[in-house]
Amino acid sequence: MAAAAISRIMGALPGLEIELIESEAIGTVGVGEATIPQICLFNAMLGIDEDEFVRETHATYKLGIEFVDWTRIGYRYVHPFGFYGLDMMGIEFHHHWLKGQRLGDTSRLDDYAIAAVAAAANRFLRPRPDQPKSPLSKLGYAFQFDAGRYARYLRARAERQGVTRTEGRIVSVEQDGESGFVTGVTLDSGARVEGDFFIDCSGFRSLLLGQTLGVDFVDWTDWLPCDRAVAIPCTLGGDRQPITRSTARPAGWQWRIPLQHRIGNGHVYSSRHMSDDEAVALLLANLDGEPLAEPNMLRFTGGHRARAWEKNVVALGLAGGFLEPLESTAIHLVQSGIARLMTLFPTRAFGDAERERYNRETVREYVDIRDFLVLHYKATTRDDTDFWTYCRTLEPPAGLAEKIAMFRSSGRVFREHNELFTETSWLAVLVGQGIEAGGYHPAADLLSDAETLRRLAHIRRIVAETAEAMPTQEQFLRDHGSAIAAEAVM
Repeated sequence: MAAAAISRIMGALPGLEIELIESEAIGTVGVGEATIPQICLFNAMLGIDEDEFVRETHATYKLGIEFVDWTRIGYRYVHPFGFYGLDMMGIEFHHHWLKGQRLGDTSRLDDYAIAAVAAAANRFLRPRPDQPKSPLSKLGYAFQFDAGRYARYLRARAERQGVTRTEGRIVSVEQDGESGFVTGVTLDSGARVEGDFFIDCSGFRSLLLGQTLGVDFVDWTDWLPCDRAVAIPCTLGGDRQPITRSTARPAGWQWRIPLQHRIGNGHVYSSRHMSDDEAVALLLANLDGEPLAEPNMLRFTGGHRARAWEKNVVALGLAGGFLEPLESTAIHLVQSGIARLMTLFPTRAFGDAERERYNRETVREYVDIRDFLVLHYKATTRDDTDFWTYCRTLEPPAGLAEKIAMFRSSGRVFREHNELFTETSWLAVLVGQGIEAGGYHPAADLLSDAETLRRLAHIRRIVAETAEAMPTQEQFLRDHGSAIAAEAVM
């Protein structure tokens, strides 16, 4: 991602040479297969044709995330992409829905999100901004794709854009004796690669930022107790809805990501509450198809490096931090790190101001996402295992505690400093996880009770009829030339 983006944006800069060092002998995590809508912006910036991208990566579309058994066993809800209903009387739609609930309306919030309703019916259509009165005008979507295929796809684009790719494993790192800046790396072949600026994409090793420059890791295990994952693909089976499913398990949760040719599965869990053998057995017992590989075991610690940019090194992805994939943010954090780097791209002077701003904004993004993830664990009524009791009773971070208190007080939801997750996202999880609003905005009473209920019913009907008129995901893939060949299904 970094090589493709930098060469696309900065490639014509006089004197700039970009060299990508990677080794086929080093495995990658390769399980980041679900994304959020910001991936559309990244791909568009690269000039990628969406139909080609979907076909080459065997992708499916994603309209949100379905959470099963999180609030309580047997209950499910959707965190949809896009919006709920229609804002009215100068306030957000959900205040009218909250009023309707007090009037006896029993509709679910999901009923007002075109993404949630369409996903349940296995339907998809790209947004229609030319139809401002349609629910489709503000539909959000992302992708579920084969991460290995995406990497190869971007590698080919990067090389066409002038990036030099060097095969090899780094065995030593050289630093300037006075400044401590990284000056070069030596490969197992004996070759030496010099550079002015280094981007550390070495995964959990954090070879340059962590090991060489010694930047500390900020550990958030107390808030995010899951520290293990096992991943395995399986053959197609079950439903093919354009949605990622997260099912809560006794000591964590299981992901299900349907692609065109297979299903990606994984079990994220706390090693303090479940053994590796138990975790693998539980995952294998809950697959919709036959396993296509051996289980891939991963160990991690939730948190981030204290500074993502130190001296002349910037870390992206796992080298800079890790937050469990509950809300599909891993690829986005790489993407946002690249975008931030493009905005603050250094000169050879490597000014402190750019570094400090980059680090400040990176930490803030990690904190915002952390708080959103913790909400899923904290706001639960489950007490059936020690793991869920721990999560339910943990002391939340201050920012999250304030958001919960505000919603409980008056049903208000605020998006701070343009944070990643919008009011729609926060609302979806606050309501879905069972946090009860203590009231609604007074402006909702500008509509009479009867008019409120009438409008709610009208919006539900329009959303349902719009979803019913959309093509199935399979039909959309075929119509746009992005369905993979039958022989590629394996």
